[in-house]
Amino acid sequence: MLYERIKEICRSKKISVRRIETDLHFSYGSIGKWNKNTPSIERVKMVANYLGVDIGELINDSLESNRS
Repeated sequence: MLYERIKEICRSKKISVRRIETDLHFSYGSIGKWNKNTPSIERVKMVANYLGVDIGELINDSLESNRS
């Protein structure tokens, strides 16, 4: 799932999800809802850029998890 993938990358980079939300001016807890609500591609791209990863790294891993 997308949120779990983001959390995993955050852990490896020692960044909190809350820090991303604050820095990108997202509402508190909004990224945590991404497993239930589909975010806009623009928001996912913003998070990918913030984390320094390709957007596909977030999306593809999430899609593969959904297929399992």
